[in-house]
Amino acid sequence: MQAALVLEDGRVFPGFGFGAEGVSTGEIVFNTSMTGYQEILTDPSYHRQIVTMTVPHVGNTGVNLEDPESTKVWATGFVVRALSPIVSNWRGRGDLASYLQAQGIVGISGVATRALVRHIREKGVMKAAIASGEAAADTERLVAIARGAPDMSGANLVDEVSATRAYDWHEASDANWYGDRETFAEHPLIIAYDFGIKRNILRMMTDRGLRVKVAPAWTPSAAVMDMRPAGVFLSNGPGDPAAVDYAIANVRSLLGQIPIFGICLGHQILALALGGRTEKMRFGHRGGNQPVKNLETGEVEIAAHNHGFAVAAESELGGGEITHLNLNDNTVAGLRHRQLQAFSVQYHPEASPGPHDSFYLFDEFVSTVRSRTKVTI
Repeated sequence: MQAALVLEDGRVFPGFGFGAEGVSTGEIVFNTSMTGYQEILTDPSYHRQIVTMTVPHVGNTGVNLEDPESTKVWATGFVVRALSPIVSNWRGRGDLASYLQAQGIVGISGVATRALVRHIREKGVMKAAIASGEAAADTERLVAIARGAPDMSGANLVDEVSATRAYDWHEASDANWYGDRETFAEHPLIIAYDFGIKRNILRMMTDRGLRVKVAPAWTPSAAVMDMRPAGVFLSNGPGDPAAVDYAIANVRSLLGQIPIFGICLGHQILALALGGRTEKMRFGHRGGNQPVKNLETGEVEIAAHNHGFAVAAESELGGGEITHLNLNDNTVAGLRHRQLQAFSVQYHPEASPGPHDSFYLFDEFVSTVRSRTKVTI
């Protein structure tokens, strides 16, 4: 089936369609992970983005029931160099093409992904349209569609991905993958703000003996405190953090009242609540092989990233300090406010996919919460 990826600057990448037939739009981005495409596709942080995999062969492990990070595929399109015709994995329950077709997601294979990634790195991320079937032939129309797509800057996408009602989370990780974790008897309650949360983040907290309640992104800070939690978690999510004004206001109100830990979009929202500033990156960080330096220990960890915005390095953080830097470009990768017991990282310590170097951050959050409570809440 004929397919085409068309960028808003007029660049056309032909290929072969798989998954659903039709036209979709989004911001064209690339991910450098070697594995984990199912987790990537189902990460709500990719809402309104067309994801390109830099690894050349994709699909050989198929899809399974265990790896999705949410209830659906959030990426609006999927771009690969070569789609494997064979599924070979002991957990496999289907093939990637059928999975995307069932989810209504357009995919394209046969794309010169090295050229595409180089183009994005040189020109910066931009809007794009992906089409398969008859629609792929009219590239001029597709350019117009790409240019008319919504822009990511200024977009509050959290409203579109957050849970609409609070729920309790009980599932832990599979010990075969992560090993047994030491827990403690108190089981303090953590409220996790859902800005587009991944399931493995919730598992990481449950593994460590925390009771976790997931709250919609717009839950007022007063309602959170009425639940008498021992800590608050700020999740990952899509879009421009500066546009999620209610979340910034709620976090600002919670500061100093309770320990706070944020990841990715949650990190950016915490920075904004402290008085900082965020900015759109040229092409962002997406992949499981980003080097991050912990400025407190001097150690370097390899971490999973997925973000197109970053905290501005010159931000005023109201007494907070920068704790981590991305060594590829020296962008801010972590911060801490000791007096207010709040800290956050730009990357994904829960991985899925990615390395496990940063699991210690969950242990640190548990330690902070544990120091605040000695009885069941």
